[in-house]
Amino acid sequence: MNDENSNTTPADTDTIGAAHRYRSRWLDGLLLAISLAELLLLFPRGLRGDGAPRFAALTQILTGHGIPTVKYSLIGPMFATPLWLLGKVFASPQALVADYNWLIFVLGLLALYLLLRRVMDRQIVRTMLLLLVTASMFPAHTLSFYAELFTAMCVAVGTVLAVFGTRLRAFGGWALAVVGAANIPASLLGLAGMALVYTLRRRRGRYLAALLAGVLLVLLEAWIRRGNPFDSGYAGDSGFHTVMPYSGGPGFNYPIFFGLLALLLSFGKGLIFFAPGLFLPARRYLLAQGGESGPKLAVLYLLWVAFVVGMVLVYAHWWAWYGGWFWGPRFLLFASIPAALVLAVRLHARNTGLGANLLTLAALVLSFWVGIDGVVFEQSGLAVCTAHDYAQEFLCQFTPEFSVLWHPFVAPAALSSSAILYMATSTGIFLYLALPLLIRITRQVAAWLRASARAYLRREMWRI
Repeated sequence: MNDENSNTTPADTDTIGAAHRYRSRWLDGLLLAISLAELLLLFPRGLRGDGAPRFAALTQILTGHGIPTVKYSLIGPMFATPLWLLGKVFASPQALVADYNWLIFVLGLLALYLLLRRVMDRQIVRTMLLLLVTASMFPAHTLSFYAELFTAMCVAVGTVLAVFGTRLRAFGGWALAVVGAANIPASLLGLAGMALVYTLRRRRGRYLAALLAGVLLVLLEAWIRRGNPFDSGYAGDSGFHTVMPYSGGPGFNYPIFFGLLALLLSFGKGLIFFAPGLFLPARRYLLAQGGESGPKLAVLYLLWVAFVVGMVLVYAHWWAWYGGWFWGPRFLLFASIPAALVLAVRLHARNTGLGANLLTLAALVLSFWVGIDGVVFEQSGLAVCTAHDYAQEFLCQFTPEFSVLWHPFVAPAALSSSAILYMATSTGIFLYLALPLLIRITRQVAAWLRASARAYLRREMWRI
């Protein structure tokens, strides 16, 4: 498929042509490199939260002190072994392992570009990658050693291979998705959703084998590490009792109705705020890519959404649906991938109305703020939510003023030079991507004002 000039029509020459004149693959690549470099160099990364026991378990294995029984899967952390060994030689294992998620993110972006550039307009692919780097939940996740980023990249790249690859590549793609899902056993429901959707689309029962493989891999790891394939390590796992009526209970005790409301709509964890592109119509924009790519892209998007739906359903019933003390809806990081795809194709869409363009702009603005907020502000200034054994954590989950997204406006904090530079870069990329959309909206608003003036400001139409 051609890089910049596929599927344009004369009516679209003004705005689409303008976008092509000032954008190039070199400039897109430079902006991607700058954003990734800023994430690596400007902000500290650490082994906080769940990352600490994962690192300790990896260290226990590599130092020959036996097999750890920690409840977290070690599938993802084991791939950090080269970094641990290099750190042991040149610096410290902690220093390089802390960069693991950033490195996995970069490799995942590269794989997505190499795979998708052959099946859709390359400028749209680069737009999607720029959005993932600057306008999603991913930047915040590159700063830690949590498990969600590894799973998200494996599943995303794996499904692209499954949909667009040859039979051998498709098999490898499903295998990669299985490994990613097994890294977070709860995501097996997301894998089940994808396998079921693809089975129904292709009318081939063999795709359900992916789910079986994922289950067997999870059971095998539990058997090797804890001596019992059905010992997940989460027995008795629960939180603190607070004023919230369902707090403190173990396992899947949270009412799924309230969990769904919280994961989708809450001010501190809701996907509608953290991945707004996911809620915009996308099918016709994907089909408009042309040829065989359009229908296959729609299938890919459907698989990604199915994975998100599975994740939402399983975590809506989990006592820690909110992901613990972590910025944003931690467990639902993968939702940023289909959200970025939707925004990318809508930004490049032609013949769209004013209403659709305004929705795209609103989602784009909010997505860029999500990317900035997760890196620059994180959960600073919200200690009130952790005081007295997290007695008031619900404030950060449900109250707008204490949401990680909106609290910086309530209690502005001094910004470091690194934060200012990162915000300036993100703002510049927003304007770079949004300019054609802003031009279209300006022209449409002007046309609407002219039409309204003709309809309502004619003197002969008015009477006393």
